[in-house]
Amino acid sequence: MSVYILIVDDEPDLETLFRQHFRRELRAGRFSMEFATSAPAALQRASDVCDPSLVLILSDINMPGMSGLEMLPEIRAKRPEVPVIMISAYGDAETRRTALERGAEGLLTKPIDFGQLRQEIDARLGQTA
Repeated sequence: MSVYILIVDDEPDLETLFRQHFRRELRAGRFSMEFATSAPAALQRASDVCDPSLVLILSDINMPGMSGLEMLPEIRAKRPEVPVIMISAYGDAETRRTALERGAEGLLTKPIDFGQLRQEIDARLGQTA
């Protein structure tokens, strides 16, 4: 089974950054990454994929229009089996509490610790094996 991770962020440079950090895994075919530049696009993509190949959603909190926190309950309703980890420049207790209350499995702060993220992805891939 081919698995993928959906990354939601309005910053155009983020895709390049993620592809650089995970180039070995992507080249080896361990997983693939898809990118959505808005919450509505992510909701549509999560609805379009009806099989278990979607193993993780990473979403920025602060985006124009619908924020990641506003998207979170909707994505959890559509795909309750897919864990969502929020990404924020602000790792304060209130942001963390709100994200967890709305269904996030965790909160990563920017700049992203790609070592920590790699461990999280490895754990998700281990659960699907």
